[in-house]
Amino acid sequence: MLEQMDKEYVLHTYGRNYVNFKHGKNATLYDENNKDYIDFTSGIGVVSIGHSNDILSNAICTQAKNIIHVSNLFLIEPQAELAKKMVELCGFDMRVFFANSGAEANEGAIKIARKYGEVEGEPKRYKIITLENSFHGRTITALKATGQEKMHNFFGPFPDGFVYAKDMDEVLGLCDDKCVAVMLELVQGEGGVEPQDKEKIQHLAKRLKEKDILLIVDEVQTGIYRTGEFFASNLYEIEPDIITVAKGLAGGVPIGAVMTNLKDIFSPGDHGSTFGGNYLSSAAANAVLKILENDKTSGKLDERMLYFSDKLNKFAKNHKEFINKVVGLGLMRGLRINSSDNLTKIINESFQEGVLLLKAGRNTLRFLPPLTISQEEIDLGFERLENAFKNIS
Repeated sequence: MLEQMDKEYVLHTYGRNYVNFKHGKNATLYDENNKDYIDFTSGIGVVSIGHSNDILSNAICTQAKNIIHVSNLFLIEPQAELAKKMVELCGFDMRVFFANSGAEANEGAIKIARKYGEVEGEPKRYKIITLENSFHGRTITALKATGQEKMHNFFGPFPDGFVYAKDMDEVLGLCDDKCVAVMLELVQGEGGVEPQDKEKIQHLAKRLKEKDILLIVDEVQTGIYRTGEFFASNLYEIEPDIITVAKGLAGGVPIGAVMTNLKDIFSPGDHGSTFGGNYLSSAAANAVLKILENDKTSGKLDERMLYFSDKLNKFAKNHKEFINKVVGLGLMRGLRINSSDNLTKIINESFQEGVLLLKAGRNTLRFLPPLTISQEEIDLGFERLENAFKNIS
C-alpha cells in the first residue's frame, strides 16, 4: 500500500529501495518488521551524529516550542552563534551566509566569485574552472559546474563560463585573464571517493593566490569532521577564499552554508534565502557542532576513524577477488570494486544481510557512517558485509 502510494504520487527521481524504516538509534535503523540494519550511509553523509540523538532531539524540540522561523529580516540568535562557532572551528577569518542545501551553498559561492570578477579590476572576469569528475549539485548552475557530462543531458541551455580540467595538473593551464575562480572537492564524493594529492593542492592554492584567482572548496560532503578535521581544507593545510558546507552540519535538518574571506563582497539585496539558517536549523546545527567538537577534542572521533579504517583495510585484503583498492579519508571511505556488476550485487546482498551501503562513480562501494558510530556497530556491519561477500562468491 505505502509503496503504491509513493509510486503514484511522488515524482520518480530516485531508484528507491522500498524498505520502510520506523526508528533508529545511532548507526542502527529498524524497519516496520523490526529488522535492524547497520547504517554505513548516514543519509548520504547527513546524519553525522547518528539517528535519534537525544541532545539533538532535545535542542530541536526546545527551539520548536519557542520560535521556528521569523525570516532573515530580523536578528536570529542561534544563527549568529552558529556562524561564530564555524569560524572559530575552521580558524579562517570569514563570514557566513546560510542556505538550505549544498547546491544552494555552491550557487552562493559562484555568485560571490562572479561579483568579485565584476568589481575587482579589469578585464571583467567570470570563468570558473572545475574538474571533469566533479559533482556540485543539481540546480541548473551547480549542475553546469559539475564536470560529469552525463549529468547535463536534457537540461540545457546552461549558464556560460564553466571550463573543466581533466585533472589537477591541467587546472593552471586553463587559468587565463577571464578566470575568476577554481572550484573543487578535496575528496570527490560522487566521483568515486577520490582524495586529491595534498602537495598538488597546496601548490595550486599558492599559484592561485599569486594570480588573484579565487579558490572555492566544496566541502558539502567532506566538511564537519567527515575527513577527520573540521574541514578537509584544514587537513590539507590550505586556506580557501570560499568554502561551501551542508550535509552533516545539522544532523538531518536541512541547512547549507557558504563561508568566505571576502567579508564585504555582498551588499543587502545581492543574495538571500527565505529559510536559510532559521531558528530551527541553526539550533540543530549548534547542537551537532557541540557534540562533534567534544568528540574531536577528547580523541573519540579519531579513535573511531582509526578503528573503522583498520577494519576496512583488513576486509579489503581478505577479498582481493572483488576489491582493487581502498580509497578515501576519515569516515568518507570507499572500496574500488573490480566490476560495476559486482558492485550492484554487493550493495543488494548487503542490504539483505542488514547493512546499508552506497555507490559512488562507476565502481566504488562508498561508506559514510555516522561519525558517532560505535565499535560494536562497526563490527556487526563488517560481519554482515562478510556474509554478503560469501553469498556472492
